[in-house]
Amino acid sequence: MKKARVALVELLSTYDDAMVEKFLELKERHLEIPAADIVRSLRRCVLDQDSRIVPVYGGASFRNIGVQPLLDAIVQLMPNPGEAPIPEVSVGRADGNLAQLLNGELLLKEMQTAPSDSKRSKKLNTRQPMAVISNLEACALAFKVVHDARRGTLVYVRVYSGTIQRRASLYNTNLQVTEPAPRLLRMYASDSVDIPSLTAGQIGVIPGLKYARTGDTLISYIGGSQRNGSPPPPINSLQLRPIEVPPAVFFSSVESNSLGEAKAVTETLNLLIREDPSLQLTVDEDSGQTLLSGMGEFHLEIAADRLIKDLKAKATMGKIEIAYREALLFPSQPRTALVNREIAGKKAKASCTATVRPMTADEGGQNVYDDYEKTITENGNLITTTISSPEDPSGLSDSWSGKLPSQLSFETLHIALGNGALAALSRGIHYPFPFHNVHVTITIDPCTGIFNTDTTTAALSSASREATKSSLIDAARTGTAIMEHVMDVTVSTDEASLGAVVKDLSSERGGHVLSLDDVDVSTSGIRENIPLIDLRKVYAPRDPFDGGGGATLADEQEDTTSQSRGQRTVKARVPLREMMGYLKHLRSITRGRGSFIMSADRFERVVGQREKALRKELRGY
Repeated sequence: MKKARVALVELLSTYDDAMVEKFLELKERHLEIPAADIVRSLRRCVLDQDSRIVPVYGGASFRNIGVQPLLDAIVQLMPNPGEAPIPEVSVGRADGNLAQLLNGELLLKEMQTAPSDSKRSKKLNTRQPMAVISNLEACALAFKVVHDARRGTLVYVRVYSGTIQRRASLYNTNLQVTEPAPRLLRMYASDSVDIPSLTAGQIGVIPGLKYARTGDTLISYIGGSQRNGSPPPPINSLQLRPIEVPPAVFFSSVESNSLGEAKAVTETLNLLIREDPSLQLTVDEDSGQTLLSGMGEFHLEIAADRLIKDLKAKATMGKIEIAYREALLFPSQPRTALVNREIAGKKAKASCTATVRPMTADEGGQNVYDDYEKTITENGNLITTTISSPEDPSGLSDSWSGKLPSQLSFETLHIALGNGALAALSRGIHYPFPFHNVHVTITIDPCTGIFNTDTTTAALSSASREATKSSLIDAARTGTAIMEHVMDVTVSTDEASLGAVVKDLSSERGGHVLSLDDVDVSTSGIRENIPLIDLRKVYAPRDPFDGGGGATLADEQEDTTSQSRGQRTVKARVPLREMMGYLKHLRSITRGRGSFIMSADRFERVVGQREKALRKELRGY
């Protein structure tokens, strides 16, 4: 314990000047520094966003070990609402923080970036930003959704501004729906107490919401109700702490045990997705199977356990598989699609032209938006929607005044065309995987592609989808490539097992070793500006399984030249498929001493013998 206290005081002295003064005041006697001063120093370091100190507590909640110290540390070290960083928010295309929203700066910024014809811009010109903000009664984040067998679906919310009253109408800015909040609860473990309101900084539970999901933003607006619809733009696009969910890399089929249970299983799956937005539910067009996609093997295993054991769904989960991507090798010729049919009981007519080609290396992350052109990056693809301009008559088949039908705006036109392209890219031509690294260009001539009131957003999306699909089929005639996720892998092992780990990663698993102990062996793919942790300055108990008595990391500080007992670090880039089940294999070749972490890097093309084997596996012959 003495060594642990010395190591803690020295670490805090590196980042906290007050601790240095206390240390010198007590004539550099580590053990005489009071515990209260250490806790206060830890708290200052935790609140400092530039500090690299992160307190770590060990325990096992299942056996009630270490739970009380962890809860005490949350009270002692974590910031209160007044000390926490101002939360990030977004309104339309304007990003900022909550303070900028409440003082009107963010609305002015959004007004300046909004298209000139949009309803959002017109309304904001007639109503001053502060007048719009004054009608915002409350905004809250639904940070957790759970299913309770007795109470039904419970939505845990944190209020960031204003006050939510009981029976208030809450507008969901993500789903564009309004729901009433019939009750407000404050939870005490499994017990609950009805409360009349939730004020800023408080956490509570709203039961009975039918649509709210984890990560959704809920706002209460004066005049907003289920009857008159949404609040005025741009408040209806407010996003608190917006979450970007990465693309799923694993999937598994879900089948009900009987036809009569199919509806109940679907409802249970929808509830599971409300709880966890990183899960995705799709239906295979060819087989009709329901596919559940997630971030990893363990993620899907937990989802399957929740689905069958906790939610009591009578269903069977299939084998967990890798989600690959399909990519184009050559561009397509322009393809035009005309939609002229009834959609949802209404006449729909629209036409547009699409071309597709492989993305170039310098095109990623481009985002351009004006009235006549919009470029966005979505799911690894680039989508450009272009409306022929009257100022450039070369793209028009006839003269055009520049005005759109009353039911359309430039913004809705771009969104509808983009949604159609995304739908076409969601499934490949030769394989049942989404497209990746594709640049789609949708062009519409208002003179020939828009037919007054018959042209609806649904018609535009359908025309865009058909034109993009036709272009993808044309480009795929010359063949497509299969893309796979490549992971950044960091393996920690002892010196004796280092050779076996490197050989396994580079030879058996087709990986590329980047560095050993942070010494580069390749210049490609190295992440820069990542702070390194010197393990020799970290205290850790002796290894009880070390036959020679072991050595603490603090002891290693005395002998920096000896690496015989130290941990070695291997950094590599390995295909995701080869990392399935790697933990058990790593423990086997390192006698239980090895561990690893991995994160998604990017998609790369499968080549060589692995490509031939994979194509054979996917085709089944």
